[in-house]
Order: sequence, then C-alpha cells, then structure tokens
Amino acid sequence: MRKSRNLEKRRHGLQMVTLCISTTMVLTLLGLVMLSVLTAHNLQKNLRENVEISVILGDTIAKEDGVTLGKMIQKKPYAHQVAFISSEEALKMAKEEMGIDPTEFTGSNPFSPELTVTMEAEYANTDSLSVIVKRLLKDRRVVDVAYTKDEIDGMNRILEPVSIALLGLSVLLIFICYTLISNSIQLSIYSRRFLIHTMKLVGASWGFIRRPFLKQAVVVGVISALLTCSLLGGIIYMLMPFMPHVEEIMTWRELAITAAAVFVFGFVITVFCTLLSVNKFLRMTAGELYKI
Repeated sequence: MRKSRNLEKRRHGLQMVTLCISTTMVLTLLGLVMLSVLTAHNLQKNLRENVEISVILGDTIAKEDGVTLGKMIQKKPYAHQVAFISSEEALKMAKEEMGIDPTEFTGSNPFSPELTVTMEAEYANTDSLSVIVKRLLKDRRVVDVAYTKDEIDGMNRILEPVSIALLGLSVLLIFICYTLISNSIQLSIYSRRFLIHTMKLVGASWGFIRRPFLKQAVVVGVISALLTCSLLGGIIYMLMPFMPHVEEIMTWRELAITAAAVFVFGFVITVFCTLLSVNKFLRMTAGELYKI
C-alpha cells in the first residue's frame, strides 16, 4: 500500500514537472512575441521621430526673433525638438561637409537662418505635415518650409503593413499558446479522470473536487512564469553584445510589461483550462470515461 502511494506521488510529481516545462516553453514563445511587438513599436516611433522639417527664416530676422519663434514652436504638440541654426552656423557646417567655402563662389553667405524641427511620431506623415506647413507659413518671419515628402511617404508605406502583420502574428500565436497549454493540462487531468469519478461517488462536492486541481494550476502557472522570465532575461543578456543601442528601443518599461503579461497569461490560462477540463470530466458518467 505504501509502495503504491509512493509510486502515485512520484507519477504526480513527474506530471507536474512535465506540465511546468511545457507551459514554460509556450510562455517563452509568448514572451518573445510580446517583447518583439513592443520593441518594433518603439523602433517605428524612433524612426518617425527622426523626421525633420526645415523652417527657413528671412535673412533680416535677428537671432533673438529666431530663438523666440523656436520656443513658440517647441510648445506645439507636433514638435519633439527644435533647434535654431543661424546663417553663420549653417555656413560653417557647409564648409565642414563640402570641404570648400561657398562664399568664394557667391561672394556672400548664401544661407538663411532656419529652425530644424524634429516631429513627434504621430505627426510624422504628409497629411499632418501639410497642415503644419500652412500654419507656419502664415508667420511673417518664415519664408519657406522644407521636408522630404517622398521619403516620409515611403517610410509610412513600409511601417504600416509591418504593424498590421505583427498584430496578426501576435493574435495567432496567443491562440496557439492557449491551445498548447490547454492540451497539456487536459492530458494531465485525463490520467486522473477515474479519481475524479471516485470522489463524486463518495459524495464530494464539485467545488471540493476542483480545489486541488486549481491549486496545482496556480502553482504551475506561477512556477512557469518565473522560469519564463528567467529564461527571457538570460536570452536578452546573451544577445545584448550583438545588439548595439538596443537599450534605446528596449527599456525597462517593455521588460516589465512583458513580465507582467507572462504572469497574467500563465495564471489565467492554466487556471481557466484546468477549470474547463475538470468540469468536463465531472459531467461524464462512468461509461463515458471508458470511451474517451
């Protein structure tokens, strides 16, 4: 009798380990997808925030007026960063880039003072920029506004399908993760279906029968989530040397959201699937248990 109990405990422990491993592998896949989506979102935001427009000012505009206009633009919701470049600074930059002095050909400084405005990500599209340009041109200090329309259109044409594809892939993988975890839990409970039926025969309530299975699901969910977070942390640590500047698009915020999502999915899916599986066997008669 004692030997039989020890054998049963060992078998149950082995099932727990197997369930934890399979759940950890699925949650790791889910965590990688979640991290990839969040990182891709930040990468797209960084690319859009590199979009710049050049606000060309009149030659007679004093530096103080240009700086004042820059501060006014900086307060606008579309401006991420504004920098004033005087005509002298523009000439110096041109000399460094071209290696020649443009004044030798023109006889005077050909550059006008300008403001370089870096856009917020949500305004980095040609529709928003056309409205912003019209508003800026109404200021008497502004003579022209320049930006690379074709490059911005091309960037958005690439990024928008990528965002939709990542969203679709995330939904598909979440469904796959749920299916895999559900199947693993069903197999685990299937091996104890006769134990469930025996407890029903001795008069145990459904809530009493469910309780140990739900406790086991919580333990499996928490342990699997902890193992997944450790595994993801190890993967990221090993890949850090091969991904320069990755900290700009993968911050502690993304890591914390991914870890929270792993814990929530690990807990909710294991408990929900366990509840469904146990209820399924509770509703079956003895004859039906032999047929499945």
